[in-house]
Amino acid sequence: MFWGIDVGSRSIELVGVNESGQIETVRVVPTAYNPVGQMEVVLDGVSKSDPIVSTGYGRNLFIEHISWDGPKRSVTEIQAYARGALVLHPEVRMVLDIGGQDTKAIALDDRGQIVKFEMNDRCAAGTGKFLEFMAAALRVPLEEFGEFAMKATKKLKVASLCTVFAESEATSLMARGEKPEDIAMALHESIVSRTVAMIRRVGFRKPFLFGGGVARNRCVVSLIGEALGCDPIVPDNPEAVGAFGAALIAKESYNI
Repeated sequence: MFWGIDVGSRSIELVGVNESGQIETVRVVPTAYNPVGQMEVVLDGVSKSDPIVSTGYGRNLFIEHISWDGPKRSVTEIQAYARGALVLHPEVRMVLDIGGQDTKAIALDDRGQIVKFEMNDRCAAGTGKFLEFMAAALRVPLEEFGEFAMKATKKLKVASLCTVFAESEATSLMARGEKPEDIAMALHESIVSRTVAMIRRVGFRKPFLFGGGVARNRCVVSLIGEALGCDPIVPDNPEAVGAFGAALIAKESYNI
């Protein structure tokens, strides 16, 4: 088996592929406040003599803190997501990943090579963390936030792209008596506006694949599709695209 582990800010994904590159194992655990301990949890029962590649913001934590007997190395999320997306859907020419801590837009050429990318990793605005903060502010479970927003009946606007100020705007709108559903939609439109601007800077290409945990939010998927005039491809287990790509890189690197 060949393994890929994506250590994100909100969850850790582990994917195992066989010698044919077919997925045999997918595991997901929350990162919580002990990412090293959670890596041990998700790796429970895995042969530590197998090749493994780590990716994600915590990829170096894996290299430095997890004892491993077999070959191991790390790759960037850009490399991992591009590789995973292309194998899942070879026709893809752009990859969007909105995770808990960062957002990535990756443009690919006709050979599947990365030609340009942009990454937001310095601010929570435009990421899953933004939606998590706002869902908590409106007292809506994160998993239901997208569906909740799609019940909106009135157009509102949240102007700020800063998470702190956006939360303040949302609080002011609530104080004015605006419906929580309408506020939720305005917040979704805010994150989509920032994301679409990033995609356009990179150079929009289609078809495009939408991965990362936020790809499970139907409202975000719908709004991005409307803004770009093209529905994104959302794979099964969208949060595992990076781990899958890392596992494929492990196979290609160590299958000798």
